[in-house]
Parts: sequence; structure tokens; C-alpha cells
Amino acid sequence: MTRAVSPVRRREVIDALRRGTVPHAGLDLFAVGMERFEAALDDELRTVAGRGAVFKAVRGEYGSGKTFFARWLAERAKRAGLATSEVQISETETPLHRLETVYRRLVERLSTAAHPPSALRDVIDGWFFTLEEEILAEPSPAGGNADALAAAVDNLMERRLADVARTTPAFAAALRGYRGARIGGDIATAEALLAWLGGQPHVAAAARRAAGVRGDLDHFAALGCLQGVLMILRDCGHSGLLVVLDEIETLQRVRGDVREKGLNALRQLIDEVDSGRFPGLFLVITGTPAFFDGPQGVPRLPPLAQRLATDFGTDPRFDSPRAVQLRLAGFDLPKLGALGRVVRDLYRDGSTVPDRINARVDDEYIDTLARAVTGHLGGKVGVAPRIFLRKLVADVLDRVEEFADFDPRQHYALTLDSGELTEDEHNAASADEVSLDLS
Repeated sequence: MTRAVSPVRRREVIDALRRGTVPHAGLDLFAVGMERFEAALDDELRTVAGRGAVFKAVRGEYGSGKTFFARWLAERAKRAGLATSEVQISETETPLHRLETVYRRLVERLSTAAHPPSALRDVIDGWFFTLEEEILAEPSPAGGNADALAAAVDNLMERRLADVARTTPAFAAALRGYRGARIGGDIATAEALLAWLGGQPHVAAAARRAAGVRGDLDHFAALGCLQGVLMILRDCGHSGLLVVLDEIETLQRVRGDVREKGLNALRQLIDEVDSGRFPGLFLVITGTPAFFDGPQGVPRLPPLAQRLATDFGTDPRFDSPRAVQLRLAGFDLPKLGALGRVVRDLYRDGSTVPDRINARVDDEYIDTLARAVTGHLGGKVGVAPRIFLRKLVADVLDRVEEFADFDPRQHYALTLDSGELTEDEHNAASADEVSLDLS
């Protein structure tokens, strides 16, 4: 029996697959093969909710589903009350050794179950509202006087920020300045200070002076600001923050000295998580096996290699989901077929012609389509899911639903054109354009 799915949720997922993209929501609807991770990850989400901190590394070849895994985990985290942020590591846009840039991207992509990216303004405004509610809930003179209330909120804010202020006093100063500017109606200064809190560079000097803040965020201040964000999220009722640093294997392609700085920054982040500096943080990195095991990756920094060491010498069936590294085995043909059937059923349950969908896109046809797509991607099943699902939805299921006399076995010939393939898919393909009769 299939689970009940809202029409809006179903449409968002199907539309994304039709475009050939990973849906940003609803991934649990077709998370084939993720069941073995669920119990361990849910336990670690509870650890984070209890003000613990967790680090996890996810490894897999290109096409093994690392991005899917990260977004599936993010959905799970939001249901557990966490905020989330996904950061794409890039040698030019987001170099790992520039933690101030990583922090800026983190804030830009910050989201909660109620607020899309960037949720920083909503989170901070919600925090001040929470502080005011706490003061008003206490029998005190502050409740009847605006100035007294403002002073009481300032005092409560300083107490909450005490730990952060010891290492990053500018964060507390910027928050104080933002609140003061909002209350005083100085929108320009408030916006500038909000930008500074989000790690944006080149904030107007006048706004920074008004709050007593000097310069832009640097590498070390960024970590202090992350502490502050975690504290604010916790006070607002969020269980913590899941941060995914995706495609960290790009470190292998940068200049040697930059690579060393990036690896050391990763080691520093792991150590800070282990030290308890970031209560409520669930930090996840994703990368290829070459990054974790190869000469241009983790082994170049022995202390980092020791922290990430995981034995993968056994059969993947016996990998522990509690280990610091998780290995994604990727897809084989049976899994690809199972994924196609899940998507077919999801489409069918929202279709006006479910019987026609069942009859013309049966299990046998889905397996045939999976073999055909994979065969013309050099047999590399790992790179096939995206284009397979796009073909299944856009070329087959849509036409079966729209045209009463369309039978994919008679009227559809699979084509893979270079223009619709990603670089990895194109490299795997046996030719730029393939035509295959699936009758």
C-alpha cells in the first residue's frame, strides 16, 4: 500500500524529476536504499537535539547519490526540528580554507521548516521576540515601560551571548546594533548590520561604527559567529543546525598550499565539533573515495586521516552506519528498477488514468528502460538515475497520461543527446547521440 501524499508535494517531486534535478523536498518518497541509515542517523539527530554535536563523512563515487543523501538527511533533520544549510565547496566561490566564506554561504543557504533560504532575518527577529516574551512573562517593572523592556531585553541578550562574546564580542555588538537600529527606524543601518552578521563583506563603515564593529568577518570570527547562530536557533526553539559541506573533493584540484590550508581547516572544524564548542551542530561532508584515500586528499594530513579512519575492508553489507564515514554503494540495476517503480507509482497515484499507467508502464518495461539507459552510459549504473528518471517521467509517463493511444513499446525510441547530459553522463556515454528501439 502506498502512503498518502499531498498533490502539492507530489507535483513538486515529479516536476523536479521532469527537469532532471534533485527535488529539494519529498525525497523520502523515493529514498531507495536509505533504510539502513535511518536508525543510526535518527539517534544522532537526537544527540544534536540534546545539545551534543555530530560529525559525519559521506563517501561515494560520482553518481552514487551523495547530494541526494544530503538533502534526504536535511529533510529528516527539519522534521526533527533542526535548521539546515547546504554549502557547495568550490575552489573559486567557496574555498574551504576561507571559513569566513564558508560561513557566509552557510547563512545564505540557511533554512528552517517554516522559512526558506536565507532564514537569518526571520531567525534573528524571532529570537528578539522570544526574549521579549520571556521578559513579559516575568512579573517585573519592565513589562509596563518600553525603555525598561528594551533594557531588560538587552540584559537578557548579553547573558545569552556571554559564551560567544568571550571569543567574538563583535557578534553581540552587531546584534545589539541591529536591534537598536530597528527600534530607532534606521532601516539602512539595520540592513547593513544584518549583512555583517551574515558574513557579507564590504558592509558600510558608518553602520559598523554605529554598532562598534570593526572590519569584515575573518576566519576566526566566523567560527564565533557560528556559535552565535547556534545559540539563537536553540533559543528560538530549533533543535540544532545541520550543515552539509558538499563536493569537498574539489580540494584535490587546487594549488598545493591552498589544499593544505583546506585540509587543515577541515581538521580544525572536526576538532571544534569534538571539543563541544558547537552544541547543536550536525556537520556532514561529502566526497569521493579518491579524496578520502588518494594522495591528493585526506592522507596528505595525517592528523585528519586519523580522525576519519574507517575500515572498509569488509563487504559493504556490513558497514556500520554509526562509523565516522558512511559508504554509499550507489545503484545497481535492481535498485534502479525499484526506484523507477516507486516513481511510477507516485506519478500514477496523482494521475487521471492510473490503470493506463499501470498497464503500459509495467515493471517489465521499467526494467527494460533502466537497462537501456545504463547500457548507453557505458554500463555505469551510478550515473544513470538522473537521466533515467527524467526519461521515465518526461518521455514516457507524461505521454502515456496525455495520449490515450500512446504505447511506449511501440511509439517511443530512447534517445540520449549530448545537450541533455551532464559532464559525467556524457563521459560515460558510448556516443553523443544514441537511438534505441525499446519495442
